[in-house]
Amino acid sequence: MRLLVLAAIVWIAVHSGLAGTSLRGALVRQFGLARFRAAFSVISLATLAFLIAAYRSAPVMPVWFTPRGLRDFLTLVMLLAFILLAGALTTRNLTSIGGENAPPEPARGMQRVTRHPMLWSFALWAGVHMIALGTADGFLFFGSILVTAIWGMPSIDAKLAANNPPLWTELARGTSILPFGAIIAGRNRLVLSEIGWIGPLAAFVAWVAFLAFVHRFLFGVSPLA
Repeated sequence: MRLLVLAAIVWIAVHSGLAGTSLRGALVRQFGLARFRAAFSVISLATLAFLIAAYRSAPVMPVWFTPRGLRDFLTLVMLLAFILLAGALTTRNLTSIGGENAPPEPARGMQRVTRHPMLWSFALWAGVHMIALGTADGFLFFGSILVTAIWGMPSIDAKLAANNPPLWTELARGTSILPFGAIIAGRNRLVLSEIGWIGPLAAFVAWVAFLAFVHRFLFGVSPLA
């Protein structure tokens, strides 16, 4: 368990202490953005491999028992995570644009719902598994991913605001971190035609496939058990 604690700390430290701080800016100025991104990708993959290996070797320590009704609800929440992920993959990610000359552009599709659909999908996935498993080792593994997903949203916003103020101003005016926040506030509207049907359908098919056999095949346990 100590190894898993260390791996979780390293994972969080890399993503909160390196990816979105003044240290990142200094390293980018020193080595260039392309080299920094390449090096960070390697480091991130290495820390993820460390986290996974530590989790697999850690003893299972039950903390609570999740009732069947709550587990069924969490299964439905995972469908939302799949839909958000599909929306992120089928919508242009404006928050990844950091060039100073990139023109302001309004959000479309799933980014009308939230500026960070992919990070929300990861956060929901991690939170669902933390609750469903109810174990200390699961809390450390999925909790570390949840922390970095939630923390990453304002971190990405801050980088975009610094690198491209006009684009950030446009996005901040019409979008929100909290899903449906800008829509509820009247600063945007849901346009289903921009989201389309292919992404949600693919998400639904993937969700059913994971419930039926993929999850059991990959991880040895069925969410429906």
